[in-house]
Amino acid sequence: MAQHGEELAMASEAAIEQHQVAGLSLLLQIVMLGFAFVLGHVLRRHKFYYLHEASASLLIGIIVGGIANVSNKEMSFKRWFNFNEEFFFLFLLPPIIFQSGFNLYAKPFFSNFGAICVFAIVGTFVASMVTGILVFLGGLFFLMYKLSFLESLLFGSLISATDPVTVLAIFQELGTDMNLYALVFGESVLNDAMAIALYKTLMKFWHDPSANYSFTVAVSSFLQTFVGSMGTGVVVALCCALLFKYAGLSVNSLHNLECCLFVLFPYFSFMLAEGLGLSGIIAILFCGILMKHYAFQNLSEPAQAFTRGFFQLISSLAETFLFIYMGLDIATESHTWSHVGFIFFSIVFILAARAANVFPCAYLINLIRPVARKIPLKHQKALWFSGLRGAMAFGLALQSKRDLPTKSNGETIFTTTTAIVVVTVLFIGGSTSTMLEKLEVVGDDYAALNVEIGNDNNLELHSPTSSRYLTSPFTAFDKNFLKPIFTSHVDDEDFGLFDAVDQNHSSDNQAVEIQRSLIRRTENEDRHSENGRSTKAIRDTGRFRSF
Repeated sequence: MAQHGEELAMASEAAIEQHQVAGLSLLLQIVMLGFAFVLGHVLRRHKFYYLHEASASLLIGIIVGGIANVSNKEMSFKRWFNFNEEFFFLFLLPPIIFQSGFNLYAKPFFSNFGAICVFAIVGTFVASMVTGILVFLGGLFFLMYKLSFLESLLFGSLISATDPVTVLAIFQELGTDMNLYALVFGESVLNDAMAIALYKTLMKFWHDPSANYSFTVAVSSFLQTFVGSMGTGVVVALCCALLFKYAGLSVNSLHNLECCLFVLFPYFSFMLAEGLGLSGIIAILFCGILMKHYAFQNLSEPAQAFTRGFFQLISSLAETFLFIYMGLDIATESHTWSHVGFIFFSIVFILAARAANVFPCAYLINLIRPVARKIPLKHQKALWFSGLRGAMAFGLALQSKRDLPTKSNGETIFTTTTAIVVVTVLFIGGSTSTMLEKLEVVGDDYAALNVEIGNDNNLELHSPTSSRYLTSPFTAFDKNFLKPIFTSHVDDEDFGLFDAVDQNHSSDNQAVEIQRSLIRRTENEDRHSENGRSTKAIRDTGRFRSF
């Protein structure tokens, strides 16, 4: 009896200690999150572009993890801070990807949609194959650690996922051409989906090596994953739009119910795709794009304000927490640093593969585009430089460490990806502002024109070229058929989802009409602020001349 009582007392003490450790770990995570947000604000306020908020969060995680190693607290840290790929893919990544699609400003994105698809789909495939083949050949010629051909292609697919968070932040701070921003942002959004689809397709080969797969079967498997996932997200978004159109929730002032249901639909699309063996990331991306275009219009104004702020909040928390988590795991996870040559040559190879993605694809796009819409060389160089690696590559590498049966190969791939993420985010990301200014794609020349393209993004993107929006065939179909079906009202001034930008001609008559309407509107405003009205009319007139 006495021995049994002692065992119960020891178990109780262990449970209490475990509870205390869990509480302290959560407290430390909250402190690190708060410190990362404050530090990011200070860096932005002082325009210190050598250390971005994502880089600062990653560095905070690395420092705290390093302190844990020195103080022999590594095991308790790994117990409560372990970077689990399931937690990453199921909880952290979905709100970030959904916010990317939901916060997407449709006009510049879809005006460059063809070019974005070429870079994100064709270019990512080319970059993956080039990286994989170069890594395999490097092993054959004893330049680096040797991987099998399929393992090399797996490494090429996961390391092709880009995360240009630093570049996009500097674009927002300093201003840039809106078409360049759309290309960088759009490629990064679709690039993640492409990398996941490629990785899953190659893993099917790995898990069933006895099957006689051909190139046609591989392409078919990839299309099944990509198109099936995209279709899942589209169907869920359209069902969401119909529900909010006909349920009458906004009319009956059921704002809480509106918000709860609207927040649940993105995760429903994600889990549905995962349950069907598809990619939830691709599904939630396209679900976000279409929910913003159709379902969001059916919400009441209070529900719109809440959901917009909620998704932005969750995305910011998830992204900052993600980089802190990555830093902690980099410092505490076991690594294989004996293959320094593999890391060095991998960095060289991904730079070469990125060039094989950007410049040939841009050349093909320029063959089709008119002269005024060709992608200039400095924009191509900015695209090449924006190919930083981040959370998606790290998460896929961690998953490959579990998936590959050869433990040493999986650890080598994971260590190499970790080194590439640190180098690109901290060092290359820190030189981003200087490089972009040297390329003359950011700065005062763009900020002077100050053309706002959307309030939802809280951005001001600047274009030095004149442009106007024309109605494409799908835009007409969207406006005349889809919007009346899926939305409660259709704005006559809405150009639709797939507007095309024609930079060949300037619309002088349209600019004159816009200027006149602005003058008439300002004359009807409060007469007690006449000086303010005059300044605003002049500013607005100059702004619309840039079109």
